[in-house]
Amino acid sequence: MLRVRIVGAMLLVVASKIVQVFGAAYTLKYAVDRMAAGDRSLAWLIIALVLGYAAARFSTTLFDNLRNTVFERVGQEATRRLAASVFRHLHRLSLRFHLERRTGAVTKVVERGTKSIDTMLYFMLFNIAPTVLELSLVLGIFWTSFGIGMVAATIAMVALYIWFTRLVTDWRNALRNRMNDLDTGAVAHAVDSLLNFETVKYFGAEEREARRYDAAMAAYANAATKSENSLAWLNIGQALVTNIMLGGGMAYIAWGWSQGRFSAGDVVFVSTLLSQLFRPLDLLGMVYRTIRQGVIDMGAMFDLIDTPSEIVDAPDATTLTVSDGHVRFENVRFGYDPGRLILKGIDLDIPAGRTLAVVGPSGAGKSTLARLMYRFYDLTSGRITIDGQDIARVTQASLRSAIGIVPQDTVLFNDTIGYNIGYGREGAGQAEIETAARGAAIAGFIESQAEGYQTRVGERGLKLSGGEKQRVAIARTLLKNPPVLILDEATSALDSRTEGEIQDTLEAISQRRTTIVIAHRLSTVVNADEIVVLEAGEIVERGTHAALLRKNGLYAEMWNRQAQERADEELAAE
Repeated sequence: MLRVRIVGAMLLVVASKIVQVFGAAYTLKYAVDRMAAGDRSLAWLIIALVLGYAAARFSTTLFDNLRNTVFERVGQEATRRLAASVFRHLHRLSLRFHLERRTGAVTKVVERGTKSIDTMLYFMLFNIAPTVLELSLVLGIFWTSFGIGMVAATIAMVALYIWFTRLVTDWRNALRNRMNDLDTGAVAHAVDSLLNFETVKYFGAEEREARRYDAAMAAYANAATKSENSLAWLNIGQALVTNIMLGGGMAYIAWGWSQGRFSAGDVVFVSTLLSQLFRPLDLLGMVYRTIRQGVIDMGAMFDLIDTPSEIVDAPDATTLTVSDGHVRFENVRFGYDPGRLILKGIDLDIPAGRTLAVVGPSGAGKSTLARLMYRFYDLTSGRITIDGQDIARVTQASLRSAIGIVPQDTVLFNDTIGYNIGYGREGAGQAEIETAARGAAIAGFIESQAEGYQTRVGERGLKLSGGEKQRVAIARTLLKNPPVLILDEATSALDSRTEGEIQDTLEAISQRRTTIVIAHRLSTVVNADEIVVLEAGEIVERGTHAALLRKNGLYAEMWNRQAQERADEELAAE
């Protein structure tokens, strides 16, 4: 159907140009010739010709608008498909790509690029192609009616017009590229600043951020002023060329009329044809600029599309089948940068249904283990297996569907609490969402809200406290019900009472699945089947809570320090 629409639109384009060139111009020429002859007995014919001229002009407008109506679905469908394709690709790109990119800049590039496709299609099909057709028809008429000189002059002036337009537009494009870069930078800074408005307020930096944004907008305004001023010179030059062409053509016909070669109607005829030709030519500068800009905007977007995914499924990747949930890390080495290893030969064995706790100082590589489990990055060496299946040899979709995580930094969608909990499993019913909320000890809070599960959480969940956000994340993971569970500082933002309630829930669900607990607060891991102590990317201690305390090593030191901190807090509270 899209192809049928394109063909129909092009047929309407051809009909419009034929009526415009032959219908409008010839009827007006014949009407003027009859009037110049002075035979008033043919007034009815002249009136009919004038009415025919008006009908031809209306038909041209009718065909053009019918063409737009027929083609609109094609342009919108092309835009939709392209936008969806880019969006899918962005989600396929690696975590490294998204950490290094500014979200505001990426969204601006995608927005410009997807809008350009509709514009490019429209101008290529309904401006450039019809203009070439109309020019060909006009040159044919000039050849047969006025000779080769008129044809040569028309071609020369059109060529001069195109050359001048391209020359000036190329100069303007450099100015516009600078303007776009500054615009993108200003938008990216604004989005980044607003997303981190809490940090701005923490440091009282509102005026500092405003000055930075104002400086970015001032640079954009200067570039935009230069760009718009250059448009005036382009318009002046184009008008000069087209009016020289119109004046010269009409003067040539008037001279021919004085020699008895042409009729009075021929002056109107040439004026009508050239005026009609000038309309699309007057737009040629804008069309050329738009297409050039469209190429730039689409080029930036296609650079995103051409960005290769760092993490891809192996050609022979299979679907992960989890029967028990036995997880192994076998001599895992990894670094975010080639010259700096984060993990240095990690060996872990987590039998099905057991709980492994990973503790250690900040920067030891604890959270990196979770990212590698999800295969956000590929290992430098070694391998990770689930039930004997190398996660690098299975599909990412099946791997991630088998793992649930409660992250340390919980970010929620700007939607309802119910939506954010239900995000854990597509198609989950309201009863399942409420059960998960009760398991995460947040059902009471939700039910106390006026809108219940329809309460909106705000941008990144900022309407909720840290503990409430973390409980929503826990409920979301409970709803997913995965065979392998990762708790990355899952209770770090909770008070002691709520932490105890959720800890009981987490321990209950951990008994039925393989669990990796990444923790800073050691009180949350005392019941783990095994505790691994990481330091500088290496395992320095491992064992149960009691055994590690007896060793009197790093774990015991961390335990004693945290016990002292808790004692100090309790003393201060009294």
